[in-house]
Amino acid sequence: MSEHVERLPAQASGPSAAITWRDYLELTKPTVVALMILTSVIGMLLATPGLPGWEVLVYGNLGIALLAGSAAVVNHVVDQKIDTLMARTRKRPVATGKIAPLEALVFATVLAIAGMMILLWQVNALTAWLTLASLVGYAGVYTLFLKRMTPQNIVIGGLAGAMPPLLGWTAVTGQVDGHALLLVLIIFAWTPPHFWALAIHRKEEYAKAGIPMLPVTHGNRYTELHILLYTLILFAVSLLPFVTGMSGVIYLAGALALGLRFLQYSVRLLRGDDRRVALATFKYSITYLMALFVVLLVDHFVFF
Repeated sequence: MSEHVERLPAQASGPSAAITWRDYLELTKPTVVALMILTSVIGMLLATPGLPGWEVLVYGNLGIALLAGSAAVVNHVVDQKIDTLMARTRKRPVATGKIAPLEALVFATVLAIAGMMILLWQVNALTAWLTLASLVGYAGVYTLFLKRMTPQNIVIGGLAGAMPPLLGWTAVTGQVDGHALLLVLIIFAWTPPHFWALAIHRKEEYAKAGIPMLPVTHGNRYTELHILLYTLILFAVSLLPFVTGMSGVIYLAGALALGLRFLQYSVRLLRGDDRRVALATFKYSITYLMALFVVLLVDHFVFF
């Protein structure tokens, strides 16, 4: 599938370019980590009828954020060559050579150790080891192997990114609960249509970098059909909190409205094969997930 491609010239920072704290912050992918922490907080809030203590909210999310940031740094190092081939990643600190891979790995190690210490000493061991497993799953299994080996990389590797609600739940309760696993399942089912819509929009970049994303290996039509199928699966999965008694009618109404809108985008994409619709679908998928969890929280606190 992949052909030899010339690397785009790295944006060398030059000897006069000073490394700042912002460069290290960029390595942690703060926007992605912020979204993960948001879902972690939601898991914490749903784990108990009232509000969890401030200690678990602060230390739990700090530890999870540090480990997530560590995984992101490792991702920058592993994907250094790929990042130089894609327009949206060419200016990353490791890709440009501004921060050396070894320096980045040392930074990742410090973040990981700090995160584990906080979770082990201030939260609980279960949360610490589950978070570490997520780091290994994302930075190791997904980034090193799955991303380059199979067009099903997002499906298989999506579990690591779906873990934050469970991590938040276990930080509060110290145990794995079936309702927490439902939250993981929702994000797990949401991940393929979310990323495949973006992959259609950026198909040429993924092809140039030699990443076997589904649109590159199987074409847009095949991918659009699978986006629709996974959106149907997501729609069904999103109703499980109501079916199992975890939530009430407020959540049910919200899940139905949000899910039907997602299905509308998926059908439009399948019919039109339009990159603009693919990007709109990707953007809506982010709104969908956040709105779904907000509705779940509203329902929880109205009826607890």
